[in-house]
Amino acid sequence: MKTLIDPAKEASLTLTKPSPPSGLMNHFLVIWALTWREMIRFFRQKNRVIGAFGQPLLFWVLFGAGLGPSFQLPAETVVSESSSYQEYFLPGTVMLILLFTAIFSTISIIEDRKEGIMQSVLVAPISRMAMVAGKLLGGTLLALTQGILFLILGCWALGISVGVFNWAATIGLLFIVAFGLCGLGYCIAWRMDSTQGFHAIMSLVLLPMWLLSGAFFPATEGWISWVIRLNPFTYAVAAFRRTFYWGIADAPFPLGLPSLTLSWVITLLFTGLLFWACCFMSAQRTAGDYQ
Repeated sequence: MKTLIDPAKEASLTLTKPSPPSGLMNHFLVIWALTWREMIRFFRQKNRVIGAFGQPLLFWVLFGAGLGPSFQLPAETVVSESSSYQEYFLPGTVMLILLFTAIFSTISIIEDRKEGIMQSVLVAPISRMAMVAGKLLGGTLLALTQGILFLILGCWALGISVGVFNWAATIGLLFIVAFGLCGLGYCIAWRMDSTQGFHAIMSLVLLPMWLLSGAFFPATEGWISWVIRLNPFTYAVAAFRRTFYWGIADAPFPLGLPSLTLSWVITLLFTGLLFWACCFMSAQRTAGDYQ
């Protein structure tokens, strides 16, 4: 027997029925969920917190104390009388924190594939761009937080004082660099099926990319100077130096440092290209998707 429903009651039920989230809101929820998951995973692993912050701090203190008395910047370099090698090495150390934290946070891609979480995300009715953005944004915020904390500590220890605009522009730059580095780690981890192989590739790529960027020592004459110029990370380090010390006449700028505009343009292009590569690779089928 067919049950009759009062039309007024049916209309009220229709009005109170929750509507599904819109496309933009759905993308935002996916990005937020994946970002929050990466941050929770990081802070629950205390060894990662200590290692990501303690190792660069140890490098900065030991290298600064050991190489400072014997290291001389070129005579053409604009350096204040109170500057030291630790001040020159400070931007490089901050970039090292971004490099290790951002790239090693993408190891979760390999772990999620083994645990079956990645397969669940791939078959969910969400866009691959939202999935990539969520994974990259989680590692970016972690790297950015640690980089800013270390920069504040270094400025306090060395007595460096810059303006509010310098800090705001530097934080924006660090976000862009960290996002690009997460994209680099994502591209490498997407094809990997073991964390051991990921560590091996990263050890082969990360340290040379950082050492040959002007972060540890300025560019010299010869073939190594061309390697440094061809390294995209060189322009990220140069953009950091130019932005953080913008408007300061006696800033420790090494000889041959790329200009502010060129450094920003190459850094933005590098980050955008890596984000596109992550989205393109995620849209392709790989053998790891079926494992």
